[in-house]
Amino acid sequence: MDMEGEYVIPAPRTRVWDALNDAAILSQCIPGCEELEKLSDTELTARLKLKIGPVSAKFAGKVTLSDIDAPNGYRITGEGQGGAAGFGKGGAVVTLADGPDGGTILRYKAEATVGGKLAQLGARLIQGTAAKLADEFFAAFARTVGEGA
Repeated sequence: MDMEGEYVIPAPRTRVWDALNDAAILSQCIPGCEELEKLSDTELTARLKLKIGPVSAKFAGKVTLSDIDAPNGYRITGEGQGGAAGFGKGGAVVTLADGPDGGTILRYKAEATVGGKLAQLGARLIQGTAAKLADEFFAAFARTVGEGA
């Protein structure tokens, strides 16, 4: 399943870039995030608690940043195990461009797949939930970074 979106953030691109690489800011914005730990400049570990349809699960996984082009964007990929609920994996290409009034335009193109019990819920429910979670993250991120402007 594929998702994409665009947000205008009222903050300079360097501030948005720094926030995209700040585990504390990211953990505030990721829906259901219980812990996000930066292992290196390109690796993080995460623990999330999510409810997808009738299934609630805790996921533990790894996140990797690649194709880093500071301060223009990167690729973020991750995968997590949710025990009996199954697994999820996906990624996104995030790009930053100069926006209006000294702000920044953040664009993302994301894809996600699930397996196990989650895959049995049906593509429409999974697609809708994945799109909602992506939108919640980027909206929270835009709001958090924009408030610091």
